Amino acid sequence: MNLFMTFLLQVDIEDKIKNAPDKGYEIGVFIGTMLPFIVLVLIAYTIYAYNKKKNQ
Repeated sequence: MNLFMTFLLQVDIEDKIKNAPDKGYEIGVFIGTMLPFIVLVLIAYTIYAYNKKKNQ
């Protein structure tokens, strides 16, 4: 059920950018889509570095 809801809630980024009122909105959409990925990468690297230091 959650997987089904995920597909329903996905937002078309290209459509949002096409209908953007100005360039500032486009930048906000770009940052909003990249930010979760960057945060997850930073969390993964922090966990990796912590475990590497702990095992040495």
